[in-house]
Amino acid sequence: MAERSLQPKKVSESRTVMTEMVLPNDANAIGNLMGGNLMRWMDTVAAICAGRHCEAHVVTAAVDHISFQRPIQVGEIVTLEAVVTRAFNTSVEVYVQVFSSDIKGHNPRRCNHAYFTFVAIDDTNRTPIEVPAVIPLSSEEQDLYDSAARRREIRLILSGRIKPKDATEMRRFFAELE
Repeated sequence: MAERSLQPKKVSESRTVMTEMVLPNDANAIGNLMGGNLMRWMDTVAAICAGRHCEAHVVTAAVDHISFQRPIQVGEIVTLEAVVTRAFNTSVEVYVQVFSSDIKGHNPRRCNHAYFTFVAIDDTNRTPIEVPAVIPLSSEEQDLYDSAARRREIRLILSGRIKPKDATEMRRFFAELE
């Protein structure tokens, strides 16, 4: 088996795009893609992206707010794009955007997005392992990278793993707004 690299990686190195067509079996009674099917596709594309970045198996640890902003109908093409926004010790945050269009590529629109957190695990006893850092290059990548620490603190507060008073990134963020 090839040796894992912990060298920092550019966002583009693990960017993952997945395309699906909404078939009748994917839809509800009114012809729209069922939310659970979309969430499964989002988790799949995010896991592939995270696994590529970490060069390891990954498990889903958290999913931030998913809202269904626009319905996606039977026959439409769904494109899911996933990028790693930031790496922490043993976890990575992945940003997933969902777009849809008709079969000809007309009427493109963003339908929803979410942030997923994955933990990298080793191949033997499934314990968390260290992950490579992320190198943001564009201003959009840098913005996602910078805001990832705040999103992580919110996840940790909501899961009860830290107390709000210990959220240093959030305090710093609100202090900058004053």
